[in-house]
Parts: sequence; structure tokens; C-alpha cells
Amino acid sequence: MKKVLTILLGTAALAGSVAVLRAQAQLAEFDEKYKAFDKNSDGIISGDEMNGASYLPRLDLNKDGKLTRGEALEAVQKMRKLAGGPSAEIGDEPTGVLFKRMDKNSDGKLTADEMPNQRWFNGLDTNKDGSVTLDEAEKVIATLRKRGGESSSTAAASPIKPASEDPTFKEAPQVLKGGEHGVGRMVENATLKDLKGAEIKLTSAAGKNGLVIALFSASCPISGKLAPEIARLEKDLKAQGVGMLLVNAPPGQKTEEITQFITDHKLVSPVAIDAEGNLAQQLAATTTTEVFLLDAARTLVYRGALNDQYGLGYAKNAAQHHYLRDAVAAMLQGEPAELVATSAPGCALDLTAPKAVATTPVTYHRDIARIMQANCVECHHKGGVGPFALDSYESVLEHAGMVRKQVERGAMPPWFAAPLEGKAHSPWANDRSLSERDRSDLLAWLGSDRAKGDVADAPKPRVFPSEWNIGKPDAIIAGTRSVSVKAEGTMPYQNVTVPTDFPEDRWVRGYEVLPSAREVVHHVIVSVHEKGSRVRGGGDEGSQGYWAAYVPGNTHQVYPEGFARKLPAGATVNFQIHYTPNGKAVEDTMRLGLLFSKEPPKYVIHTTALPNARISIPPGEANHVETASRKLPTDVNVMAWMAHMHVRGKAFKFEVTLPDGKTETLLDIPKYDFNWQLRYDYAMPHFLPRGSTVKITAVYDNSTGNPANPDATKTVRWGQQTFDEMMIGYMEHYTPLNPVVADK
Repeated sequence: MKKVLTILLGTAALAGSVAVLRAQAQLAEFDEKYKAFDKNSDGIISGDEMNGASYLPRLDLNKDGKLTRGEALEAVQKMRKLAGGPSAEIGDEPTGVLFKRMDKNSDGKLTADEMPNQRWFNGLDTNKDGSVTLDEAEKVIATLRKRGGESSSTAAASPIKPASEDPTFKEAPQVLKGGEHGVGRMVENATLKDLKGAEIKLTSAAGKNGLVIALFSASCPISGKLAPEIARLEKDLKAQGVGMLLVNAPPGQKTEEITQFITDHKLVSPVAIDAEGNLAQQLAATTTTEVFLLDAARTLVYRGALNDQYGLGYAKNAAQHHYLRDAVAAMLQGEPAELVATSAPGCALDLTAPKAVATTPVTYHRDIARIMQANCVECHHKGGVGPFALDSYESVLEHAGMVRKQVERGAMPPWFAAPLEGKAHSPWANDRSLSERDRSDLLAWLGSDRAKGDVADAPKPRVFPSEWNIGKPDAIIAGTRSVSVKAEGTMPYQNVTVPTDFPEDRWVRGYEVLPSAREVVHHVIVSVHEKGSRVRGGGDEGSQGYWAAYVPGNTHQVYPEGFARKLPAGATVNFQIHYTPNGKAVEDTMRLGLLFSKEPPKYVIHTTALPNARISIPPGEANHVETASRKLPTDVNVMAWMAHMHVRGKAFKFEVTLPDGKTETLLDIPKYDFNWQLRYDYAMPHFLPRGSTVKITAVYDNSTGNPANPDATKTVRWGQQTFDEMMIGYMEHYTPLNPVVADK
């Protein structure tokens, strides 16, 4: 069986490798010829070098008298399309031509030495005689084409596995929405019993900076496996001023069993028994391995897994993600953790239904301040991008009318994705929507006498960075000039181009776009161009994809471990900036902060655009629909979606039709808001198989009923300014940098 599986996997991989084999052969010949013409080896064919062949001037697409490698390659591909149809790109030549290229000694046969990959040779050598004839190769490739569709130069060199089957994701705890699991709320000072029957309160076990509540079971195997890390944490947390309370969660465990567990693992923290499940019910605990991190004000700042080393049915040699340690580090810095809630693989708890308790009146210090901190204060603080602060009782009262209006109409916090049918939990890692409990408590408090409560219940104040949200960048790419932004009216898009001098390719694991005058910057599209390529300012506003972006609600991004974007050596960075004058003339200078990976990543991140530049929106039409579709030429693991329209944009939807004909809504934005163009990040990458058709649908309101409509009497088409329109669906996805390594 194992041998059969190996043959099947090898044949399947060959299907994706045929196009790559062709592409490698053709690109190798292309590069060889390009270098031959580039006699001074400066990376550009120019001057007398352009006289090296009569066809070189025809490859000069921008007519500047010189040729970069990228420009020449693009021209060659266009000529191939004209000559051989839409699929005649590099890598799509006939099998016989490819065979001839590989047959180095021209004997009419291919040996293993003449092929770059032994697996490919084994797949083609069907009679196992040690050589491959043209007839053998054509028959195998014809069969593979029937199975997997026509070959494509964009096919992956190795089949892309769904994220759900990739150990990087499969063995990781599930990311949860913190607001729906109590994160950001105050935890009552519960009273438990220790092993001797004495009372123990949460505050008595806490350190000056907070408390970790670690659930355990003396009989749960995963609790035992995690115990050595708990022991290490006890020492580390003590040095950081954070206490630990070990809570035996399952009812009915004997004291001697618990004592033996503590002794065997040399644990020294206080131990409490939650025999009746009161604390577990308050925390809505689910397993015997959950940990809960409380700050000094007993605000729950993280809940979930200790790390990702062990789970049901799997074990790793070492943890890749230390969720609790990362959350503690963020808390001590006064910052929210990158992940605030996860599932915790462990033995399930069977808790009885919670007892009915009297409803405690909502107060500002205990409840509302924490809701504001978790959902609003990130923008609404002094110096933040919000128009006013909401970080004090007085400021919330001052703006109570606007807060209530925006919460009731669902405009704040900014989150516009509709719930997806059949999904019990939000699939989005950055879901900003209020939980039902937070929303009802906030509106109830705003509609009451707005009790202030006891200041002793107040949360610790949030601390915000003075400059960079991503921390100190490893490098800063600064605009070479400032832009003068006028006080009134509109401005054409501004383009600021910055050459870089990095001597080698750099892998970027995080970035932040930082204008000096954020109040007048609506959005920024950052594109990266290889050294020697011509940079044309403006024109497409990211319709070919983007490298980084600054849009309302998305100003920075730090990628998961093992993921990065490529910044080519000597690349040129272009900032395309959309300014919105606000009544005061200012100067703005753009900066891009970068965080570098210390080593090459496992996965490379790309952003692909799905534009529809042929939109035509009739005057007066309140619900004009435009659509566009794109068939995926290869398997794709999607990390995020983002929609882009201008002020007539009303709704946007991403859908997919899978190869088997099934349809699925990927993202539905029923109330698109030009002022908040969010990126919707998956908690788990979403796999779309090759042959899937992604469809985007946009709805526009070009009527007088749209208060933002610049002119309801004109037909609106694609254009750069806000009074024009656009339709772009962005898809962020990743591919393995090295398929062999990524499979491990």
C-alpha cells in the first residue's frame, strides 16, 4: 500500500511539475540570452547593447531606449500570446520542444542525468528501462492533462496542501474572538478552598502585576504533559511580578491524587479546588488545560492554550507558539496580546448549568471602561486617529449621544462583514464587532443614569506607543520629499518614489505605514519594483495587487511566524497617496517601517488583485450591480480579503464556485463604508482548489439619496479620484518558499 501511495503522490506532483519544468527550461534560455546582450553586466541592456539584435527595440515597451530583464520578459510573453493564443506563456510550449531542450546529447532519449528531478524521471519512465522516449513523455503528459486540466505556467511546483492539513495550522489551537469569551471583562474575586480546606482568594495568589489561573486535572494526560512548562513558568512569572494559581477543575478528584500530581511535577504555586465549578463557570472554562491571564485590576486579558506543543492526537518536539508567555509579555508592556483567546486542547469539562444569580448593575469603572478599552480606545485616545477620546468617564459622557447612535446603527466599532451562514464562530481573526453582551451592557448603561461605580474596580489604563505600533523597526524607508496638502478641495493622487540600497533580498515579517499628517491621509498603496525596472507613478491604484497598504482601519501588519513578504535587493518603493484636505494646509512626509525575518520564511505572502476596470454606473441608479470573475489556475490558501470602491460603493461580496459546482459566500459586506476599508483576516487560511472561480459583486449608489455622491447626473467609470469609481477585490495568500521544506 505504501508503495502504491508513493507512486500516486509522485504522479500527482508530476502533473504540477510539467509546467514548471517547461518554465525552467525556457527561463534559463531567456536569461542566458539576456546576459549575452548585457555585455557590461549592469542588469540593463542599453546604449550600443541595444544594437545586439534587430528585435531588441521591439521589446522596449516604454520606449526609453533601454531594457530591464522584467520589461524584456513581459514583452516576450506578450509576443508569445499574440503568436500562440492566450495560454502561450513561458512554460506552455509543446512537449516535443521541451523534450528536445532536455535531450542534451540529441540521442532521442532522456536519462535521469538529463532531468533536474529524479521524481519527474521516475514518473515519465513508464516501462522502467532507464530512459524516456518522446512517445512515453507525450503519453504521460497527455494523461495528466486529462486528469488535471491544461497545464499552466502558474501551476505550483508542488501541490499546495490545504492549511487544515498543514501541521503548521492543523496542530495549532483555534483562534477565538475574545469579546465572546469574556476577554476584557473584570473577573470577580472568587473564593476557593486549598488542599487543607482553607479559603483562598484570587487576590491572595496574585502578584503585583497580575495572576495566571492554570486549570489542571490529575488524571488528564495533557495536563501531565504540560506540567513541566507550568513549573518553568512558575519561576519566570514570579520574577515578573505575576502570580500563579493552580486550580483543580474536575469535580470528584481525590486530594491524594491531586497532591501526588503536584509532587511528581515539583509544582510550588498555591493549589485550589473548584469542586463545585463556580470559578470554571464564571470563566466559562471548557477544558482542564485552559489558562487565564488577569492583569493587576483583574481584567481578563488572555484565555486559552498554554502553548501549541500538545493536543488531542498530536505532540510536537517543542512548542512553536507560546501563547501565554506572549500575552504576559504584552501585558507587562501595557499592550494587548496579538492573540487574546484560543481553544485549549485538553480533557473536556462537564460543568453543571450555572446557578441563577442576581444581575449586578452595570457601572462605568467595572464594565464600561473595559468595553471601551477593548473596542474603542485604540483609536479614541489622545493622539489617536479617532476624532475624540473615549478613555475617561467624562469623555464618554461628553460623546454619549454619538456613541449610542454609532453602536445602535452598527457603525462602531468598525466591522462590516455579515455573519456567514453555517458558521458557529466568526472565521475572522480581527473581528472587531461587539459581542452581544458588550453591546447590550453598553446601550443599557447609556440609557440609564450612567452609574460611575467604585473607582477601585477601574481597569489599568491603556498605554499606547508614541510612534510605531509594530515596535522599533529594523529599517525605515522615508519619503524623499514632503507633500504640501492644501486646506480645501480635492487633490490628485501623489506619488513618492524611494530607491533602496539593500545589497540582498530581505524578508519582511511586518510593516507599518506612518504618515506625519495622518489626519489628511485617506489611504496609501505601497508597491515594490525590482532594481532597474521603470516605475510609473499612478495609474492603477493597486489594481495589480499591492505590497503594503495604509487604509482606514489597517495601517500596519505583523505576519505569523514563518511568513514574510519579499523585498528584492535594490528595489524601488513607490507610495501612492490619496490626501483629503480638512480645512488646514499641512505638510506630510511618508515613512514605511519594516521588521525583518532573521532567516528565510517557510511561506511567502502575496496580494493579488481582482479588478473590474470596465465598470459603468448609470446616473441616478441607487442599486447598480457590477460583477467580475477569475478562475484560479492553482491551489490557493487565502489569508485575507479586502474590498476597494469609492464613495458610491454600497455593498461588496466575494463568492466562489468550486470545481464540483458547489458555491460558497466567502465574505459579504452588505454596508460598505469608504471611510473604513478593512482587511478581513482569516483565523485559519481558507483553501480554494485549482479550478475554483472567485466572483466579486459590487453594488453602487449613484442616486441623490447617497449623501456622499459628488454628482448623481453623470455616468461614472473607473478613475483615480474619489468622484470616479473603482472595483477591486484583493486576495492575500501564501505559497511555500521551498515546497520540500514546507511539506515537512
